[in-house]
Amino acid sequence: MRDTIFAPATAAGRAAVAVVRISGPGAGLALAALAGPLPARRRAVVRKLRDGRGDVIDEALILWMPGPSSYTGEDTAELHLHGGAGVVGRATAALQASGLRLAEPGEFTRRAFEAGRLTLDQAEGVADLVDAETEAQARQAVAQLEGALGRRYARWRSMLAGALAHLEAAVDFPDEELPSDVAGRAAPRIARLEDDLGRALADARRGERVRDGYRVALIGAPNAGKSRLFNALLGRDAAIVTPTAGTTRDVIEAPMVIAGYKVLLADMAGVRETDEAIEVEGVRRARAWAADADLRLWVVDAAGADGAWLEASDMVRPGDMLLLNKADLKGGGDGAASLEMLDESAERFAVSAETGVGLEALREALARRVAADLGGLEFPAVTRARHARVLAEALSHLDRAARTLAAPELAAEDLRLAARALERITGRIGAEDVLDVIFSSFCIGK
Repeated sequence: MRDTIFAPATAAGRAAVAVVRISGPGAGLALAALAGPLPARRRAVVRKLRDGRGDVIDEALILWMPGPSSYTGEDTAELHLHGGAGVVGRATAALQASGLRLAEPGEFTRRAFEAGRLTLDQAEGVADLVDAETEAQARQAVAQLEGALGRRYARWRSMLAGALAHLEAAVDFPDEELPSDVAGRAAPRIARLEDDLGRALADARRGERVRDGYRVALIGAPNAGKSRLFNALLGRDAAIVTPTAGTTRDVIEAPMVIAGYKVLLADMAGVRETDEAIEVEGVRRARAWAADADLRLWVVDAAGADGAWLEASDMVRPGDMLLLNKADLKGGGDGAASLEMLDESAERFAVSAETGVGLEALREALARRVAADLGGLEFPAVTRARHARVLAEALSHLDRAARTLAAPELAAEDLRLAARALERITGRIGAEDVLDVIFSSFCIGK
């Protein structure tokens, strides 16, 4: 028999209300020991809670939710206490004294998964919903919790089953009066699956970026005004700004919300040739961060020369934007040499981090780009790195099956392996190796 666990479900610290959750076979006895006779199921009642000596801990709202129709599938209870640390401490001490154990991170949700109340992808949706900082993150997490991700994988498993049926018929009933091309009829299904999974894998970055943050790099030569522009876009002084070239030596990341999505904006060392050891490392880190960025904003000093831009021209790619900074100053270049390095369709903005000129137009363009890159009509098939690994494995098996259709027994085995890979997303098979990793990221009371 499982032990009975408890944990605060609300954050530590002073608050109006704190919630303590209890789950397991001893939940009813523990609640009765604190609050007297159990209330009617799923009915909130107010009771005095007493410790083992009979002293009043608090007057609290309590709930009794017997299994299996509870979050964990077990008998569960909740105590809605006044939120002072002293009250919560006395209540948890009383629960420990009665033999209950403090839950591990994510243990309530892990029990829900093991009881069949949630699939593994839905459990990941719970974690993402708890961690959501933006509206877009919350929408994606809710959709995943409601089964949007699982439905995509279930549709692919169904298509796999249809293709597998043709191959197994050819293997198991070779002497029956079956169409001569029965194995070949699996080919169109396999081809469509390869196309679907290939496109889903190519789109893998979208779901992960909604969850982890869309990465935007401010990159350019020293003294182009990147740090001042960084501060202006954030609306606060996050980076040190001085007239000295090379002030910023490392990558500085700061989160912000654009168009409802989490964005990680990064200021970094100016890119130039140098022999100074610290600056060399700063330039290396700047190049590495920018190489992995979803969008690069090339910052050019519109009041100075364009030559320094050319030292980083090897990093330019389609979709980058050009920011002609210091537009409030007179007599400088117009960024023409810089613009030649970009795609003809690249957006170009004259801005001034000092006066704010052009910043509103830049913010609007960033909002359009982020929404276009992260939005989509279909729920992403990948919201975590493990989903991408599973898709890649399934796609590999499909590719091999397509090439071995002349030997249907071999092709059928690869389709079975592809199906097993997809089933690991929902935890139908092979979940043990990822359970600890997934649930350890939860907070204690979830």
